Amino acid sequence: MAELSGLKLEQRHGKSRVRVARVWRDRDGKHHFAEWSVNISLISDCLPAYVSGDNSDIVATDTMKNTVYAKAKECSEQLSAEDFAIVLAKHFTSFYQQVTAAIVNIVEKPWERISIKGQQHEHGFKLGSERHTTEVLVDKSGTLRLTSGIEGLSILKTTKPQGNKGSTFRNDGDIAVSICITNGSLKQSGFEGFITDQYTMLPETRERMMATEVTASWRYSFESLSSLPLKPLYFTERYMDVKEVLLNTFFGPSKEGVYSPSVQATLYEMAKAVLGRFPDISFIQLKMPNLHFLPVNLPSKDKPVIVKFADDVYLPTDEPHGTIQATLSRLRSKM
Repeated sequence: MAELSGLKLEQRHGKSRVRVARVWRDRDGKHHFAEWSVNISLISDCLPAYVSGDNSDIVATDTMKNTVYAKAKECSEQLSAEDFAIVLAKHFTSFYQQVTAAIVNIVEKPWERISIKGQQHEHGFKLGSERHTTEVLVDKSGTLRLTSGIEGLSILKTTKPQGNKGSTFRNDGDIAVSICITNGSLKQSGFEGFITDQYTMLPETRERMMATEVTASWRYSFESLSSLPLKPLYFTERYMDVKEVLLNTFFGPSKEGVYSPSVQATLYEMAKAVLGRFPDISFIQLKMPNLHFLPVNLPSKDKPVIVKFADDVYLPTDEPHGTIQATLSRLRSKM
């Protein structure tokens, strides 16, 4: 930030959507593959470029792009998106005197190894759905801010046949499970007891389809480059573990599931489960739009019932949708 004749200038520059793919080959013939979209933003002392047209302190964005490919080539061992972002950020802050901090954002395309007749293919991959994300900020002193996340995790649980209401409670290991029962059938999701007024048309229910597309981001507690774990692929494993905890909490046990009284309540339980499981995560933010599946009833003039809804035929719609998001953090965490 610079002050100029009563004005304040805050600036950064970088390169966006640098796409790079990398193959690593084990000696036993197994291949590993990653495809990344890289965004780089440099905070640097290049004031003359703005105020007098002097570009002598500018790191060209084309140079940033080429650096991505050069550093990918240098990484001879498989590494996570987080570790590659750290490699790039460390390079820009150490190699260029003018650069005071570097922010590197990476979105990993979800290529997944395929299996043929139950056996993993050594060099075959298919494209999945949800995306692994990370953002790294490193400054010249080695101070670090590291965030990871998930985008596009689409999840849904269906309904059970309708009937009389009831509920019970059980403890499933470390997870408290609320189970809603109707005529012996387990219920999965409802929404009732909300504010009603002259504009409210939504009926209360203890049984509805629950669907969302989760966007999650979590901050690690590591605050310097020297504090990072040395274990290879640590952050890839942590990403998979966090995703598993989110899914297990959303769905509950495989047979009876877990009842959700609202998206808000489920979101909170998911966030709390992540912080409870992983002490190196200081906070987590979840965004979970409520994607609606509307019951289909079709009457006509001549026939009162063409299609009668019986928890079976729905109209999928994602516009408009409810928007629910929250951040859960430890009391002493820096957000």
